[in-house]
Amino acid sequence: MTLAAEILARATRAGLTITTAESCTGGMIAGALTDLPGSSAIFERGLVTYSNAAKSELLGVSPDTLAAHGAVSEEVAREMADGARRAARADIALSVTGIAGPGGSEHKPEGRVCFGLNYGTEVLVKTVDFGALGRDAVRHAARDHGLKLILSALP
Repeated sequence: MTLAAEILARATRAGLTITTAESCTGGMIAGALTDLPGSSAIFERGLVTYSNAAKSELLGVSPDTLAAHGAVSEEVAREMADGARRAARADIALSVTGIAGPGGSEHKPEGRVCFGLNYGTEVLVKTVDFGALGRDAVRHAARDHGLKLILSALP
């Protein structure tokens, strides 16, 4: 069973809904979930908020947070997940923001991805450094990690 199929089965059993707010993955997590028949029972909506303006306008990420920490930060990932859950009125919201590459810097290297998971009364933020694997590999690794995080929030 794929990660997405397991999410669909467990969320359906629990009667829970899911939303995503994605930047560097460009909707890949939403795509993995909605590839499955029956996903409309659990998937509320997905937002691709690639630009800082989109993060602010659609998710309510504070321009001050963006200025202080940059788009690739746990602070922004938290605000993205909070905003997505609020906007979708979903039970679980996952956010992803990172540097898929090429590029990066000493402080924010290629392959760094920040995740936010908002569910129940919990908000988990996590940074994963996948390394300079190349754009495609980083995006796929972030997609899979994001799906595992959603799965971890399900009963």
